[in-house]
Amino acid sequence: MNLNTKQVTWNQNRGVGFLTFPALERLPFLSHAFSTRLGGVSQQEFSSLNLAFGRGDSDRNVLENYRRICAAVGLKADSMVSSAQVHKTVVRRVGRQNCGEGFTKPQMEGVDGLITNEPGVTLVTHHADCVPLYFADPVRKAVGLSHAGWRGTAAGMGAETVRSMVREFHSRPQDLICVIGPSIGPCCFEVDFPVYEVFAGMKDLSPQDWTREDGGGKYHIDLWQVNRRILMSAGVPDQNIFISGFCTQCHPDLLFSHRASHGKRGGLSAFLALRGNSDAD
Repeated sequence: MNLNTKQVTWNQNRGVGFLTFPALERLPFLSHAFSTRLGGVSQQEFSSLNLAFGRGDSDRNVLENYRRICAAVGLKADSMVSSAQVHKTVVRRVGRQNCGEGFTKPQMEGVDGLITNEPGVTLVTHHADCVPLYFADPVRKAVGLSHAGWRGTAAGMGAETVRSMVREFHSRPQDLICVIGPSIGPCCFEVDFPVYEVFAGMKDLSPQDWTREDGGGKYHIDLWQVNRRILMSAGVPDQNIFISGFCTQCHPDLLFSHRASHGKRGGLSAFLALRGNSDAD
């Protein structure tokens, strides 16, 4: 499949389609993926690899879909730890004792970012237009995965994840490799004035470079560039930041998009793990 971007790789294994990113493929100490809607058991608007609980699909279907994508990527399903997203900037350090949370165990509420330095732990965040942020520290062998909707982006979710990795693992921002994953792109993210006003107030990030007035009280915002500049402000070098350039709303046949479906949809998930016990048998 031609994805028309050098920053995304199409993969298909065991009938399941998923995306990976060359910037992370080059790091042999981790496994990662971003799901598509192809290769699951769900039906109708959830067709077919729905990874979102609580939207009307059966939990049985969703768990089977997780089992399938983990097998395809090479992860153990019982190694997963889920975020519990509220569009804020709470980042939680997790370990093996947290495996299963959000799937077979209760999950901690109000967490939009996860970090770990333990193999055998698969970080999972959930998306359907919001931005997935992947973090890898090749020196300290630590990883982070965060969910950044427009509220989380504006609140500096990327920078907060960097600070959390510095605090917990003594990571150096200049060592981090970051990927801004598939999400609604600058082509499609149109907002009203109240949302635009939030971003226009970020003067230190030169919003005139990544906002556009369309007239009639409508504006376009480039969330990819906002997140890139936030990561740079946290000390991550520009050359270490990779934008997938893949818009969820533009590819509703491949990816679930909240806007494209007017809310009638399943969900996507991002996956990130340190290699080790997380590898599938």
